[in-house]
Amino acid sequence: MKYLVMIQGTQASYDAMEGKASPGYPAWSEAELSAMFAHMGAINDDLAESGELVDGNGLAAPARSRTVLAGADGKPVITDGPYSETKEVLAGYWVVDCASLDRVTEIAARIIACPEPEGSIPAPVVIRPIDEGPDA
Repeated sequence: MKYLVMIQGTQASYDAMEGKASPGYPAWSEAELSAMFAHMGAINDDLAESGELVDGNGLAAPARSRTVLAGADGKPVITDGPYSETKEVLAGYWVVDCASLDRVTEIAARIIACPEPEGSIPAPVVIRPIDEGPDA
């Protein structure tokens, strides 16, 4: 079965990676960024080698996003950012094809073990099965 594995973040977490600290989001050093990219790259390499990786990407900062909604008059209402009623956003994702929910949970546990600066608020990882339709 295919699963969408989503890592969440906030604009503050993106700012911290660019060196701008805020409460709960200490600024990342170059070494910490390198460790994070190495950790995520190793996960991608292992998933590709096992044949479980379908797709995966990190997403750009929320400040570079827009949301388009239908207004009361049917015309589009455009706002900056991907926010609905929360400041948390999708920061990256993987689509994996795994034998079980237990296996994809193991992968998510490895993702949350990503190195981060001390004092960082850990980013949650959400697993969603992809509905493959009634014939799957």
